[in-house]
Amino acid sequence: MIDTGLKNKIVLITGVNNPYGIGAATASAFAAEGATVFVTYLRLPAEASTTNLPGEAFYHLQNTRTADEVITAIHERGGKIEAWEADLADPAVIPQLFDRVERAFGPVDILINNAAHCDPDTFIPQSRLGSNSRAVDEFPMGTITADKHDRHFAVNSRAVALMMAEYARRLIERGARWGRIINVSTDGASGFSSEISYGASKHALESYSRAAASELGKYGITVNIVSLGAVQTGWISPELEKEEASHIPLQRVGQPEDVADVIIFFASEQARWVTGQLLYVGGGHVMPL
Repeated sequence: MIDTGLKNKIVLITGVNNPYGIGAATASAFAAEGATVFVTYLRLPAEASTTNLPGEAFYHLQNTRTADEVITAIHERGGKIEAWEADLADPAVIPQLFDRVERAFGPVDILINNAAHCDPDTFIPQSRLGSNSRAVDEFPMGTITADKHDRHFAVNSRAVALMMAEYARRLIERGARWGRIINVSTDGASGFSSEISYGASKHALESYSRAAASELGKYGITVNIVSLGAVQTGWISPELEKEEASHIPLQRVGQPEDVADVIIFFASEQARWVTGQLLYVGGGHVMPL
């Protein structure tokens, strides 16, 4: 049996209120390893929807929830977890978040930057946008605006950079020599048609991650990236799932647990000499040369 070395480690995970999401699966996986978990999340505005079928409406509904369902499930298995709702687009929230973790459990050992903002946008003028493609039907696009750009970068890259800086400052000041940062990206980060600001902001996240790996290694901190293909977190309708699976060598879309297992590896003792790496977790959807 492999000992991941994660027992009693304190883990901070962002973006953990969707019970079908990657954050929830990751929190559960760390708790199963004996780690202590603190999660943060931000609810979307509620909309009138009672659908039980995966798709845009179902996904939105899951993201209007608190983290209570995730917390209850972990508590029922004897795990330790607490949560705080906060908007990571506000820089003032980030030191407050670390303060809350320290008051609840102690200093953060492992940081998982999973929270993301995604509002599909494009360079195509609004007057030329139709609803004749499945991508548009599933998640309506709009032409890029300053507000769309800024919200993506505030959450997906600036918040990640500030979270890493705050984590590193506290770890270094207390004289610790062991740390893990795992950041969640997308395999469309190099250029994401129809989600241009989301892709670009994740590309910036990847650059920050590599720079952090280079600078923080001497303090015992590893920094790695999981780059995701299509993962069923509630957003993929049955029709779209079949279409997506046809483009994936392993012939299925991902499940949150597929991603959580890789995050656990990066955090584990088994990955002690791995840093600055980007690992595609998408069933072979992307195979870089």
